[in-house]
Amino acid sequence: MVNTYDEIFGAALSLPPGLRAMLAEHLLKSLDSTKQAEIDALWAEEAEKRVQDIEQGRVTLIPGEHVLRELRSRSQ
Repeated sequence: MVNTYDEIFGAALSLPPGLRAMLAEHLLKSLDSTKQAEIDALWAEEAEKRVQDIEQGRVTLIPGEHVLRELRSRSQ
């Protein structure tokens, strides 16, 4: 029986990549809070609101290059 962290980790690393990905996904899901579905729904609602704001011209978009240039200038 596998029962120490090192044994479990070693066994997990010996799995093929697809199975390791499935295991990682299941482990991450097990850490989700009980309110995760509610949180996900709120983020989806916010994302939809932002898309609508863009499509209806209520916000001004800033090109990514401009944002990155501004951030770089602040760090110098």
